[in-house]
Amino acid sequence: MAQLDAFDVFILGAVLVGTVAYFTKGTLWAKKRTASALVGKANGTAAVASTATRSIITKLQNSDRDVVVFYGSQTGTAEDYASRLAKEGHSRFGLKTMVADIEEYDLEDLDTFPEDKVAIFVMATYGEGEPTDNAATFYEFITGDDPQFSEMEDPEKPLKNLKYVAFGLGNNTYEHYNAVIVRLNEALLKLGANRIGEVGMGDDGTGTMEEDFLSWKEEMWSEFSKHVGVQEREAVYEPALKVEEKDGLTTDDANVFLGEFNKAHLQGTHSAPFLPHNPYIAPITSSRELFKSDSRNCLHVEIDLEDSNLKFTTGDHVAIWPQNSDKEVDRFLSVLGLTEKRDTVISVTAIDPTAKVPFPNPTTYDAVVRYHLEICGVVSRQFLASLAPYAPSDEAKAEITKLGNEKDYFSEVVSSRYFNIAQVLQRIAGGATWSSVPFPLIIESINHIQPRYYSISSSSYVEKTKPHITVVVESIPTSETADPLKGVASNYLLDLKYKQEGINNPSPSAVSYATDGPRGKYVGNKIPVHIRHSNFKLPSNPATPIIMVGPGTGVAPFRGFVHERAAQAGAGVPVGTSLLFFGSRNRTEDFLYSEEWEALGEKLGDKFKLVTAFSREGPEKVYVQHRLVENADLVNKLLQDGAYFYVCGDASRMAKDVSASLAKIISQQRDIAEEQGEEIVKSMRAQNLYQEDVWS
Repeated sequence: MAQLDAFDVFILGAVLVGTVAYFTKGTLWAKKRTASALVGKANGTAAVASTATRSIITKLQNSDRDVVVFYGSQTGTAEDYASRLAKEGHSRFGLKTMVADIEEYDLEDLDTFPEDKVAIFVMATYGEGEPTDNAATFYEFITGDDPQFSEMEDPEKPLKNLKYVAFGLGNNTYEHYNAVIVRLNEALLKLGANRIGEVGMGDDGTGTMEEDFLSWKEEMWSEFSKHVGVQEREAVYEPALKVEEKDGLTTDDANVFLGEFNKAHLQGTHSAPFLPHNPYIAPITSSRELFKSDSRNCLHVEIDLEDSNLKFTTGDHVAIWPQNSDKEVDRFLSVLGLTEKRDTVISVTAIDPTAKVPFPNPTTYDAVVRYHLEICGVVSRQFLASLAPYAPSDEAKAEITKLGNEKDYFSEVVSSRYFNIAQVLQRIAGGATWSSVPFPLIIESINHIQPRYYSISSSSYVEKTKPHITVVVESIPTSETADPLKGVASNYLLDLKYKQEGINNPSPSAVSYATDGPRGKYVGNKIPVHIRHSNFKLPSNPATPIIMVGPGTGVAPFRGFVHERAAQAGAGVPVGTSLLFFGSRNRTEDFLYSEEWEALGEKLGDKFKLVTAFSREGPEKVYVQHRLVENADLVNKLLQDGAYFYVCGDASRMAKDVSASLAKIISQQRDIAEEQGEEIVKSMRAQNLYQEDVWS
């Protein structure tokens, strides 16, 4: 490769600085961010807000609040925890609380935060130590070298009046576990803020997130009451929302939302930009089965974005907005005694002026349950305890109280069996309905449906408007008598596939969905989608070698990578070696894209090598990390030639084992200490030469 002289480096540096300046508009080095007008989210009830609402100090004073709970959330869990803390602070201690999406406020005025108020930060760490999308601006500001606040009376300790509480959501399978809350806490302390209690950390990697949160918050409230001087009272539920049945409206009325995302979707006039709260209704042009198995499914799905103006690049993600299955919607409505009222029109309004209505309305019970609530999600022990006053019998009240109070019993009865909330309530009450549960409590306590993200398995260089995704269909046996745990989005896509083909799903546990969508808006095999951009990218120079480790559907982005390299080679572009490690159970059942790899190998010649690991074909299980070690010479040579190293798939074991194996390879091949090999891998991560797209 040609060497760069000093002048080349200077010019490249100048171009880089100019590019950063253009795309960041100077925010990376600006001394002070300018508050921008908040444009209301595109839904049926939102409006454009004035710039004054972007001052949290003004908001707290005007609404007479004692505590603000900020959240940085990617999947909705941090938002749920923030809401629960706010409700508990009010019900147990009489605090006047509010929940705040941190991106909706400009926080340069934190230096004027009143001494008699408290800020709680509930912040998730996303990816490799990154803040969530909605927290990115605040995080960059507060952790910057010299954040500038509004008055700066004390430049050394500008936040000396700020009392705060901190809880983080992370995954210990990632190297930068809970990095956002750790760095935020360090920044706040450095700026003079005063923390109440210890920093809490929930760990999704060990599956203890909920229990970590519950145990932390009890200790936190004890410290909180001492510092703030509040006394605990008997907890009383006071709804933040009001639900009214509208006898004068029916599902035939044009202004009733039946699952539409916003007013433009309702009226059929939705248009770009297509974002999380305004997804594009995209046609699925092709959906085919990849597994050769009677008991498991994996889908290759192709989505048409041609008419959307949505752009993606190789390595990005498609976000799919799912819905709940007919079976689970029926079960949920039945257990609450709402089956006969499923199509009754309701209006939902905020009683608390700081509360948000989480979906457009007027709507129906059915639409809320089908399109807006995660009724198949993990059950909260705290939520179960809150339902005790509404139990249909004394026996049911005793049982749900026991489940809410006893962690081990809850784990045995609920968690280990993957029960959803309706299944738990059915079991507790023996089929009796929980008709006295206030519907506002349901809306406030159950997470709202979030999109499911899938790595794009095609190349934008090859097909600019048609991303492909590779989806394993989740169906996990729970017990001999209970229904299997069904992945909400993957089974939605499977049902779409069978309906597109005009045949019935042969599985005895198959579930169906309202695939035509609200008012038939999804007819023609359409689904709501948007694009989430990723940092998981090919090297900018196609001649740079790449090493990819992707077992199972972790191979998805690498299919896109290799297709891109093949197309570039076909266009006469020099490409580097692409080394792919793929693993699955058996080559005859789940060897994903086996025919394609052969064809791609013919196009790329010696620039492509595929190494496979089939765990159930031999006397001993063999995984991708074993094959990595077997190819240590080649791996080390490519790394020394400047190769990028990529891992996609399971974070809990595979990704950790691959990282450890790579460090060992470097150590042995270069005859250095294993600790030095580990440091080299850490350095690769820091330089973006080691990239991960993993999940737990």
